[in-house]
Amino acid sequence: MSGVFAVLVTIDVRPEALAEFEVGLRANAAATRAEPGCLRFDVLRERDEPNRFVLYELYTNEDAFFTGHRGAAQYPAWTTLCERCVVPDGRRNTYAVPAFDEEMHDG
Repeated sequence: MSGVFAVLVTIDVRPEALAEFEVGLRANAAATRAEPGCLRFDVLRERDEPNRFVLYELYTNEDAFFTGHRGAAQYPAWTTLCERCVVPDGRRNTYAVPAFDEEMHDG
């Protein structure tokens, strides 16, 4: 598969696990940004819901996400962290591709 691939992840964290989650999220973000197929990995926090995070991930293609990222060394630790810190059913992935490929550019 080819073409830029975006992942939007919404994560609701248990309040008592927030500090642990933030440490693990920083580590996961740094490791993911170093992956060859990762173009962008932004960590956002909802302004009015401090326990809700939104990750904006951009990869060179679907394989870079589904194989490269999910097969990366840090991914099992990330999954374990989410199992401990995220509310039940509190992680949602939305997958997206460019509506207009010609408009995808840096900057």
